[in-house]
This record gives sequence, C-alpha cells and structure tokens, in this order.
Amino acid sequence: MVRRRPDLPAKVCPMSLSHCIERVTAQDPDRHLVLQGFPEAVQARLYPLYALNLEIGRAAWVSREPLVCEMRLQWWADALERLGAGGGAKGHPVLEACGFLSGEAALCAQIAGIVAARSWDVWSEPFEEDDALFAHLEATGGALMAVAAQLCGAAGDPEPVRQFGTASALASWFRAVPELEARGRWPLPEGNEAAVRRLAARGTSLLAQARAARGQVAKAALPALLSGWQTDGILDLVRREPGRVAAGQLVVPDYKRRGSLAFRALTGRW
Repeated sequence: MVRRRPDLPAKVCPMSLSHCIERVTAQDPDRHLVLQGFPEAVQARLYPLYALNLEIGRAAWVSREPLVCEMRLQWWADALERLGAGGGAKGHPVLEACGFLSGEAALCAQIAGIVAARSWDVWSEPFEEDDALFAHLEATGGALMAVAAQLCGAAGDPEPVRQFGTASALASWFRAVPELEARGRWPLPEGNEAAVRRLAARGTSLLAQARAARGQVAKAALPALLSGWQTDGILDLVRREPGRVAAGQLVVPDYKRRGSLAFRALTGRW
C-alpha cells in the first residue's frame, strides 16, 4: 500500500504525482525549474496541472488523422466535465493526480477552454489577423497561468495574470514557430519581419499592462507567474532581431536563464 505524504492535498495519488513530475521534468523543463524552489504542497498542484497541459497538447498531435485527434481532445473535455461535476478522476495517471479538481467546476471549465483552443493544432487553418493569434494565446497560455495562480491560492481570475500569461505564451510561441511550420501549420498571421516585430511589440505592451496592475495580484500566485520569467528577454530579442524567429535562434544561455529566474524569485517581481 502506498502511503500518502502529509504535505499532499486530498485526492492526490503519490504514484500519479510522480508520473506527472517525470513528464514535466522531461517535456517542460522551464516550469520544472521554477517549481524546484517552492514547497511540495504547491508542487502537488502545479505538476499535475502542467502535466495535464502537456497531455492536452499531445492529444492534438496523436495521429495524422484529424478526427482521431479531435476524438482524443473530446475525451479530455468529457473527463474535465465529469471532474468538475464532482466525479472521479480515473482513466489516466495524470487525471488521477488532478483529483483535487473534483467538484471545482469553474477551474475545470477554464482548463476545458484550453482543450477547445487546441483544435487549432489539429487543422492547418492560418490565423487571419493578429487578434486571432492573441485570442488563441489567451485561451491557452493565459488560461493556464490563470488556473495555476488560483491553485496557488490567488482569489478569482485576475486580468493581469491572464495578460502576463498571454505575453508569456507569445514568447513560447515564437520559439515554437519553426517546428509548427515543419508540421505544416501556419503559426503567424504574417511571416515577414515587420509583422513579427509588430507582434513582439504588442506582447511587450501586454506585459507592461500586466505589471502596471501587479498590486491586484496576490503574492501567493508567484509560483505560477514565475513560469513566464523569460518573457522579457525573448520579446526584446524578437523586437530587435525578428529574423531569429524563423531561424529558431531564441535560446537563452543557461547562465542567464537561471540567473534571471533566481533574481525574480528572490525579489518576487514577476
């Protein structure tokens, strides 16, 4: 029999949590690095959430047949609906680790919105304008950060958190452009350097808006917000050298990456 650690929230299976930690460590190393500096009670909520985000993202690419991918996304949508209604978390180890979401209808609905947005990955439809891309980023990265902040104890769904999450998602999106294009997708409304620079400037403006309202965000949300600690550097680099996006040259040196994270963690200034 597996004994539950006293620091874990109710309805978290230790073995399922270990599975989530392994997934995030391997496939989302930046968020893993952030979580190393926080208590296990925080990790026990955010590792499952981030692993769930990975599974939702993977579902959209599970097959070359779009309908198969849509069916897999629908499976997650149905599972989240059951979980939000107070049902059990069964059928997948990541879902089992998210048992603490049982009965949390509002949070599950927000995560279900991420599932719906992931349909874009399934098909090859381009974003017709900048607004469409930013709506997608808000529905994915913005929503993920909002849910993470609430799981850390922040009340409600504050707009600055979504704004920061959306700007952070744009930075990650720029880094993913070469792979998305290689998979036959159209990740940017326009691929020319002027258009890329315009997107980066809009993301920087969104970042500034979020930080101007920093006082509205509870300090408890810091573990969630720190996941976007590289946003400034990436967006600044894209504004200066937009050609780096297509070239896949947006990797931040490890010493800068770790140093900037340590600074923001110590100061709490996300």
